[in-house]
Amino acid sequence: MTDAKPQPEPRSAYRAFRTISTRWMDNDAYGHVNNVVYYSWFDTAVNAHLIEQGALDVQHGDTIGLVIETQCNYFAPVEFPQTVEAGLRVSRIGRSSVRYEVGLFVQGEPVTAAKGHFIHVYVDRAQRRPTELPPRLKTVLEALQ
Repeated sequence: MTDAKPQPEPRSAYRAFRTISTRWMDNDAYGHVNNVVYYSWFDTAVNAHLIEQGALDVQHGDTIGLVIETQCNYFAPVEFPQTVEAGLRVSRIGRSSVRYEVGLFVQGEPVTAAKGHFIHVYVDRAQRRPTELPPRLKTVLEALQ
């Protein structure tokens, strides 16, 4: 059995959006944004949303999210000086883990130039042991499903 080939997705597949500017240094020798930059955009989209919604305090919160898995599929190049619109959704909420899915759109384009996911396990900041999702975080995550 083979997995279906990943396909670009429309904007309607995502629940929240964040605009991100590309930078001159994002381009690689081939003239497009290097693949490692996409993962920083994933982090920016997720964590900025959580902070803005009051669900994550990166400086003083008792609970922090650690990435345990990440993946990305690329469909079309992105290059400086384009603007990226990162779409965000949550596909699974567990007791202490969350699967975030992010679609990256070139500004104004109808389908993803890339899409991927990462899984956070939320842990106690001091002990680094999995902990149940705090109520405010869970509420914000449910709105992204």
